Amino acid sequence: MEVTVGASNKKPQFQVLVKTHAGEIYAYLWRMLQNEQDTEDCLQESFLKAFLAYDRLDGSANHRAWLYRIAGNTASTRLRARLRTGVLLLEDLPDSDPPVEQQALNQIQLDEVRNAIEALPYKQRESIILKNYQHLSYEEIGIILDTTVDGARANVYQGMKKLRAQFENGDSLAVPNFAEGSSEVS
Repeated sequence: MEVTVGASNKKPQFQVLVKTHAGEIYAYLWRMLQNEQDTEDCLQESFLKAFLAYDRLDGSANHRAWLYRIAGNTASTRLRARLRTGVLLLEDLPDSDPPVEQQALNQIQLDEVRNAIEALPYKQRESIILKNYQHLSYEEIGIILDTTVDGARANVYQGMKKLRAQFENGDSLAVPNFAEGSSEVS
């Protein structure tokens, strides 16, 4: 749900922004960080940064994109810190009901897709996550990544092209279905 501000360009109250966007920002951060504790820490840090900068925000700004940009920058800092310390984490997904063999195959496929996305250059990876998992528009992605709409579209396209090539060349057991805007694994 996007918070609209109307013709007066009046900013919504900060707590309204938090309530409106906290869930989707959490999901975005989890997809970037793949660790629950880091995700919770970054979410809290992102909203703190947003709160401290809120008075300087223009009332006509895209508040959702602004929050994503803060969260993305916070996650990027956390990822760089992990690389410096050599700690890379992937959390297990919750257990499900399929037979153990199917669960193992599903986990292998998910890990392969996750690893392939993680191996992409930062802007391509973030663009794919924002487009295919967070369902943001190219305009919003451009604002978040400080690029044009065409730049956002190109980042998604190039990232998807690399992912398709990797899985079509048999570099993996998983065969992801990377249709435009889809994040399903087939």
